[in-house]
This record gives sequence, C-alpha cells and structure tokens, in this order.
Amino acid sequence: MAHTQEIKERINSIESTQKITSAMFMISSTKLARAKRDLEAARPYIYGIQNLIERMLRHIPDIEHPFLRDDPKPEEKRVYGYFVITSDRGLAGAYNYNVLMETERLMEGKPNVKLFVMGEVGRHHFTKRGYEIEKYFHEEAVSPTRDMARHIAFWILELYRNDEIDEMYVVYNAMKNPIQDEVRTQQVLPLQATLPNVDMSAVLDVQQEEFILQPTPKDVIDTVVPSYIRGFIFSTLIESFCAEQNSRMLAMQVANDSANEMLHDLKIEYNRERQATITQEITEISAGARARKKSKKQKPE
Repeated sequence: MAHTQEIKERINSIESTQKITSAMFMISSTKLARAKRDLEAARPYIYGIQNLIERMLRHIPDIEHPFLRDDPKPEEKRVYGYFVITSDRGLAGAYNYNVLMETERLMEGKPNVKLFVMGEVGRHHFTKRGYEIEKYFHEEAVSPTRDMARHIAFWILELYRNDEIDEMYVVYNAMKNPIQDEVRTQQVLPLQATLPNVDMSAVLDVQQEEFILQPTPKDVIDTVVPSYIRGFIFSTLIESFCAEQNSRMLAMQVANDSANEMLHDLKIEYNRERQATITQEITEISAGARARKKSKKQKPE
C-alpha cells in the first residue's frame, strides 16, 4: 500500500508540473504571435530606410563620413564591440547557449573587445567566466520597445563617434523556421558592412535620377543613419524575442510530451500495484474465511 501511495504522489507531482509547462507554452504562444505582428510592422520601415541609404551611397560614392570609414588600424589595435542579446530566464532550450558560445568564438583571439549584454542569463554567463562587461542593459526583454532600441543605439553611436570602438556587431538568435532557430552575427558599423548590396563604385547602367541632399550630404547621413541603426536594433530585439518564445514553446512541448509518457508508465505501474494489493487482500480474506470455517467444524458439539 505504501508503494502505491508513492506512485500516486509522483503522478500528482508530474500533473502539477505539467499544468505549469502547459501554461508557459500558451503564454509564449501568445507573445510570439504579438511579436511577429510587431516585426512585420517594423520591416517596411527598415527596408525603406535601408534602400534610401543605398541610393544615397550610389550617388555619392566618394563621400567621407565617420559612419562610412574603412578603418586603417591594424588588427591588434582595433577595438571590437559585441552587443549580445540573451533572455532573463532559462527554460528555453538551447536559445541562450548557442548565442553565448558563438560570442565566445567571435571574441577568441581578439585583443581589444568591448562587451555589451542584454539579458540576465548573458550577464551571469560572462561574469562567471571573468569577462568584463562594458555595459549591461537592465531592460527586461519581455516586450521590446522602440525606446529600448533608441537607448541601445545611442550608446553604440556615441562609442563609435568617440573612436572607442572600431567595429560593432550584434549577436542574436532568429527564427529560421517554426522548429529551428539560428544564431546571427551582423555588423552594425561601419555602415558598408550592414548594407552588402551597396556598390560604392559608379555604375554606368544605373537608372538616372535627380538626387538632391540638403543642406549637405553629411548632414543627411548624420540624420538618416542613426534612424537606421535604431530601426536595425529594434528589429533584432524583436527577432530575438520571437526566437526566445519559439524556443520556449518547443521546450515546453517536449516537457509536456515527456510528462505524458511518464504519466502513462506510472499509471500502468499504479494499476498493477493496486491490482496486486487487491488480489493479496482478497487472498488473505479468503484464507481467513476458510480458516474460520475449518475451526468451526473442528469445535466439539
């Protein structure tokens, strides 16, 4: 009887945990649907301003600007910045592990690195391993906002303008498909690296168009590029958020499936133990009844 009670307690415990994982699955599903809508709404702006910058650079290929510079510094003197996006919580499969391992691989062998981290998991990981974090963004990434992206972009642009970093990268997760995420590393600055379609040389067969930049090309770039960086950061935050919710949904689904298998096996074991207990009790009752009947027959009249 004690063994059946232990099995029953394990079944109750698993069922309670399964309620939590099912609720987390539903919450992540709702967040993912909302984040996808936000991402679809943001993409036209990103693509539009990216196309505008590409057109500008085709018409003024020889312009010199800090955002467009080709840093002549040797490798050992360049300062590389990495903005790493992680989550504040675990229970999301390999979501955090993959981006953290990729960041460590990128930093390996580089003498001058500045690390910018978003998410408690990333902060704990790098601090535990002795990495110095230049800036930790405390904003909880439960719902990426444009204000959050504006704040992050401000720091990136200020460091770049002040020559404190020579190249800036964003390392994050993105949804490859509904069942798989992928780690992406995209260079934010200098700008040419973020716009691979830009041909900085004059193109003879390009469609002629009148393109006027006022008051000056530099002033236009000073205004347009920060807007592009803010939009770019916002889109990466949303993509990373989508990947996080997708990973958590998959992890919770796996947990639910495992719980169902465990419950199936435990219920079978419970029924067997219960049947054995009932059989034993019936046997004991029958044996007692036979013994009582036999003792009555043996009593003298």
